Formats: sequence, structure tokens, C-alpha cells
Amino acid sequence: MEPEVDHYRVLGLASGEEGAKFSIDDIKKAYKLKALELHPDKRPDDPNAHKNFQKLRSSFDILKDEKARKLFDDLLQVKRENQLRQAHREVKRQRMVSDLEKREKEALTPDPGVMAWEEEEKIKKKLQEEITRIKAMHAHKRDTPAKLQETRGMSTGRGSESGLGLDKERVLKVTWDMVGGEYGANRLKELFQKFGEVEDVVIRSTKKKGSALVVMASKEAAIAATRSVSGDLSNPLLVQPLKPASSSPSPNCQMPTVEANDLGSSYLVGATYQAFENSVLERLAKAAGKQKGT
Repeated sequence: MEPEVDHYRVLGLASGEEGAKFSIDDIKKAYKLKALELHPDKRPDDPNAHKNFQKLRSSFDILKDEKARKLFDDLLQVKRENQLRQAHREVKRQRMVSDLEKREKEALTPDPGVMAWEEEEKIKKKLQEEITRIKAMHAHKRDTPAKLQETRGMSTGRGSESGLGLDKERVLKVTWDMVGGEYGANRLKELFQKFGEVEDVVIRSTKKKGSALVVMASKEAAIAATRSVSGDLSNPLLVQPLKPASSSPSPNCQMPTVEANDLGSSYLVGATYQAFENSVLERLAKAAGKQKGT
């Protein structure tokens, strides 16, 4: 008996529990109908006709034998039970695989609580960085005016004279009336060179007043120019030291005393001239620095 052959199906009958209910007469009737169909005389062109007919005959012999049929039915029952168990195990296995995949997915998925905490820490860090940046920016803004004021003080002469790199005792303030004519830089340089080397001449003129700062090479030249220079007779110059010399003038060369009220329009006074003076000193200081650098 071939264990893999379902003899009920060979005869064209239903198998399993339903096949076990067929009577011997049902089996004989099924065999006769199938024998008429598979008989070699009915299939002369089928090379497997004889083999198929022998298989049909063997299945009929098993099913009509009570003991053989009982064994065959028991075999089918065991197969059905094994199939049910396998199906149950497969379902259980699939469920276990599904649960395992679910747990793995949950394990890989970040905890919402942890994610929220990490996001909070990230925001805190960024906020702290912004606070530090803003504090540094405000500190820089507070320091900048003080540094700028200090720099301006040094450049305009309100700082130490050593910071300027320019001796104010060598600088002369020269003013004249524009009504009598204009003095150019070359003309002023020509006038003051009689008393010593002239390093620089800076002119600022308005419609009514002309003014200039003349930088002499030495204090002695500045003192001599202050005592002597008068310019053209038609338009005399008022020459004053930017800073009086520390040494007292000799008795034989007494400087004339000039009252402020007597000068009239010969003076450039007030905030406008002071601002001009400061800007000129700053330029002269830069020029002196460049000369030292070279």
C-alpha cells in the first residue's frame, strides 16, 4: 500500500472523514464507473492507460478489504491531525514573529518622554548661547564709546602730548581778514621759512576770516616767528603760539601785550575754531606718526 496515495480520490470519491462513511456498495459502484473510464480498451492512445487502470484496481482492492480500509482510514486521520497541529504551530509561530517584530520596533522607536527631554535640553542650550551672545554684544557696545572717547582725546590733544607725537609749542595759530586778500599755503610757508624749517601748513578760510596752523621744526623757530612775522602791510597776520613756550622770553625781547578787546575780528574763537584746531592736530599727529614709521 502506497502511503501517499489517497485511494478514495483514485476512485473519484471524497476523502477524509466523509470517505470513511462510504459503504462497500458505494465503493464498488464508484469503482465500476471509474473502470469504464480508465480501461485500456477505452484509451488506446494513452501510454499510461494500463498503469492508471492497475492503480485504480489496487485502490479498490484496499478499500473493499475491511482491515486494509481501517488502516488506511487511520492513516488519513493521523495525517489530518498532523496537518492541524502544523497549522496551529504555524499560526502560533506567525503570532510570535509578529509580537517579536512589534517589540523590536518599539525598542527602536525613541521614547516620547526621552525625545521631549532631549528637545528641551537642545532648546536650553541654544537659549544659553543666545544669552551669551547678547551679553557679549552689549558689553562690546558699552566698551566701544569709552575706547572711542579715549582715542579721540588722544588725537585732539586732550590726551597726553606724548600720545600725539606733536609738540604744541612748535605750532602757531595764524589768522587774517579775508577783506585784505587771501594767504595761500605756499605764501605762508615762504613767510615763516625765514625763521626756520616749516614742517606743515594747514589752512581753513571762511568768507570773512582766514586761519591756519603752521608747524615749525623747532620751538625756537616758532618763538622767533611769533615775535617777528606780520605779513603784508595791506593784510597783516595775527600770529600766536598754540601753546606758549615753557621758557620765559628774554628781557631784551619783550612780547607786546595784546588785549582780547583790542583784537576785534582778528581772533577766531569759540567752538568752531576749537573743532577746527582739534581736527588739524589730529591730522598733524597722523602725519608725524607716518614720518616716524618711515
